[in-house]
Amino acid sequence: MQQLTRFFWFCSGANFSILKRTPTESNKYVGIGATVFFTGVLAALAAGYALFTVFQSIWPAIGFGFLWGLMIFNLDRFIVSSMRKKQNAWAEWKLAIPRLVLAVLLALVISKPLELKMFEREINRKLDEKKIEFIAESKANLAKGFPEIQELEAKIDTLKSEVASAESFRDQLQKEYDAERFGEKTSGTSGIVGLGTNAKKKEQQLDAAQEALNSLRARNQIRIDTIEAQIREFMALRQQEFEKQQPGIENFDGLAARMDALSQLTEESQAMATANIFIMLLFIAIETAPIFVKLISNRGPYDEILELHEDKVILFKGEKWTFAKGESDARVDYFQGTHTFANELRKEQTNRKNKALLDTD
Repeated sequence: MQQLTRFFWFCSGANFSILKRTPTESNKYVGIGATVFFTGVLAALAAGYALFTVFQSIWPAIGFGFLWGLMIFNLDRFIVSSMRKKQNAWAEWKLAIPRLVLAVLLALVISKPLELKMFEREINRKLDEKKIEFIAESKANLAKGFPEIQELEAKIDTLKSEVASAESFRDQLQKEYDAERFGEKTSGTSGIVGLGTNAKKKEQQLDAAQEALNSLRARNQIRIDTIEAQIREFMALRQQEFEKQQPGIENFDGLAARMDALSQLTEESQAMATANIFIMLLFIAIETAPIFVKLISNRGPYDEILELHEDKVILFKGEKWTFAKGESDARVDYFQGTHTFANELRKEQTNRKNKALLDTD
C-alpha cells in the first residue's frame, strides 16, 4: 500500500519530503496522481486502437500507443505539478486558463479513438453500406466502359425475337389447321369436318412453317452461341478490372473512413449525437479533473511549506547576489585605485627622466 501511495505521489508531481512532513495532504495528492495515471492509460488505449486501424498490426499499435500514453502522462503531470496555490484566487485561475485549454485539447484527442471503438458495430454497418455503394458505382462505371456487351446482348435479343415471331406464325397456322379439321367456320376455314383439300393445304403450310422455324432456330442458335462467347470474353475482362478495384473497396475501413462514418451517424441519429457529446464531455472532465482539484482545494500545509522553500531559495539568491555584487565592487575599486597609483608613478618617473636630460644638456 505504501508503494502504491508513493507511486501516485510521483504521478501527481508532488515533493516526497514535503508530503512526508504534511500527512494530511497525502490523500489529496494520491487522488490527483491516480487521475493523472489513469488519464495516461486511457490515452494509451485510445492511441493504440487508432494506430491499429492504421497499421492493422498489433505490435506497432502497442508500441506507439505506449509512447503516446507516456507522453500524455508526462504532460499532465507537468501541468498539475507546475500549478501553485496563491493567496489570490483570480491569480490562480489566470494561470490555470492556458493549462485548462491544453487539457481540453488533449481530452478531445484522447476521446475520439475511444468513441470509434464504442460505436464500432454501428460504424462497421455504415462502412458496409458504403462498400455496397462503391461496388454498385464501380460496376456501373465498368458497364459504361464496356459498351460492346450491351450491343452484343441487343443482337441476341433481336435473334430471339426473330425466332419468337416464327413460332407465333407457326402457332397461328396450327390453329387454322385444327379449325379446318374439326369443321370450325372462320374467315380462313371452310367449316367442313375432315381432311379435305383445304385441310391438306393448311397442313402443307404448317409443315413448311415448322421447317422454316427449325432452320431459323438452328441458324440463330449458332449465332447466339458465338455472340455469347464474345460476351463472356468481355465479361471476363470487366471482372478483371473489377477485381483490381475490389481490394481498395474492401480495405475502406481506415481511421479517416471511420471518423467520416461516425460523423454521418451522429447527423442521422440524435441519440448517437447526444451520446457522442456526453462521451467527449466525460473525457474532458477526466482530463481537467486534476487541475480543478488543485484550483478548488484549500491552501494546505504542503503549499505553505513549498512556498516557504521557494521563498528561501529566492532570499538565498538575493543574498548570493548581494555578496557577489559587493565582492565585484570591491575588486573594481581596488583595480581602479591601483591603476590610478600606477599611472601617477609612471608620470613622476617620466618627469624625473626629462628633468635629468635637461640638466645634462
